[in-house]
Amino acid sequence: MALNKRQKEAMDHPDKLGAGASKRRKLPVDERGAVVMAEFHNGTLYSGSGEKVTDEKQAKAIAYSESHPDEGKLNYKNSPKEK
Repeated sequence: MALNKRQKEAMDHPDKLGAGASKRRKLPVDERGAVVMAEFHNGTLYSGSGEKVTDEKQAKAIAYSESHPDEGKLNYKNSPKEK
């Protein structure tokens, strides 16, 4: 699958922890998975712990988790308190 211009721009980041994740968040949800897998194949995908991802299963798990919309996150400040 060929990457479009927006996806290529998201992959243009320094090879350090967190740089790619912050650029991927600006992409539409349906394009994030392809960029994650492309970064894995280029060797620039990092896990949350800071290590490079070398296992394809882990890369697919990251792609799956990032391909979901951020809308479902729970805001703990406004959540009802247990009694």
